[in-house]
Amino acid sequence: MTFFDLLLIALSLAMDAFAVAVTIGLSMPNPTIKHMLIVGLYFGIFQAVMPLIGYLLGTQFAQQINIFGFWISFILLAFIGGKMIFDSLLEGKNHAVKHISVSYKNMIPLAFATSIDAAVIGVSFSLVGAEIISALWLIGVITLVLSVVGVKIGQMFGVKFKSKAEFLGGLVLILMGIRILLDGLNII
Repeated sequence: MTFFDLLLIALSLAMDAFAVAVTIGLSMPNPTIKHMLIVGLYFGIFQAVMPLIGYLLGTQFAQQINIFGFWISFILLAFIGGKMIFDSLLEGKNHAVKHISVSYKNMIPLAFATSIDAAVIGVSFSLVGAEIISALWLIGVITLVLSVVGVKIGQMFGVKFKSKAEFLGGLVLILMGIRILLDGLNII
């Protein structure tokens, strides 16, 4: 897996967190830098830890399914990407926004929920032999930065970017899954 592949996956995974960060920004009239950093750190850490968990689980059974690894990666990426696109289309119709605080009681469930797909990506990383440490750092840092920016964008521009960001992230994951499948089938 190339650096560019990892970068696209990191950007795609960060889109869920970005979308939620935009929502948090929408619900806060004047988020401070501290608020933005709290959101970014929660999402960045969870997005970096969950692929490691998936990777460790994936390495336990990777040899048994290595022959089908590219198919599994394709299916997982396509499923997650499709779900992101579906969710973005549903969310585009719902513009109700309530206040979301950045307390740990709110941030832990939000960070966990937005990072579940990252655990599945971690399984895919184990199947395709990705450099996991680089991937974790890249995913964590990109998610942190995009989450901080998302809070500010949410405050400034409104709900219309939330569903578009999630749609774009889902599309990129599907395209990455297709690329892994074609590569596994020796088509590219």
